[in-house]
Amino acid sequence: MTIFNTPILSNLFHRLTMLLLRVFGWRVEGQLPDIPKFVVVGAPHTSNWDFVLFLALAFALKANPRYMGKAELFRSPFGAFFRWCGGIPVDRSKSTGLVDQTVEAMNKARQFILVITPEGTRGKVREWKSGFYHIGKQAGVPIALGFIDRARKAIGLGPTFVLTEDMDADMKAIQSFYAGMVGINPRLTSELNKSA
Repeated sequence: MTIFNTPILSNLFHRLTMLLLRVFGWRVEGQLPDIPKFVVVGAPHTSNWDFVLFLALAFALKANPRYMGKAELFRSPFGAFFRWCGGIPVDRSKSTGLVDQTVEAMNKARQFILVITPEGTRGKVREWKSGFYHIGKQAGVPIALGFIDRARKAIGLGPTFVLTEDMDADMKAIQSFYAGMVGINPRLTSELNKSA
């Protein structure tokens, strides 16, 4: 059980989230796809505040997402909290067949929403990591385009993208959705987002 499907608390957090977003001038755009399994791209990723906005979006849309985070986040004293928030610890120092393990977990589940930040870091990057793409492709699930745009004070889900056999074209099409979007920390917004 995660925080997103805990009885009573999930409804309480939904209402509180909608109130706080309104108070701080943020809006939620888009809606949850009506499909049981998909990968959500989360971009641009420039700040630790992205996690707070990820939680806000999940509560606002009444979603029950999972995300992968570096193993250090899941140590005491906050490890249980991050797991309760849907976290799956990942040891990035080891090559452990992460894509295969994730695909297997998705295949076994009846419902599975996985959020991945393709930038892989809060810093400015030259290219996205392709793990989200390979997970989506191997699991046979679509990619939903999740976003944070500080310029418009908007968080949300854009279109759902069905992958083709042309990875380069797919990646360009996905990245083009983020053109002009600004992260919470504008100076760390990737050039990919500025010119995709």
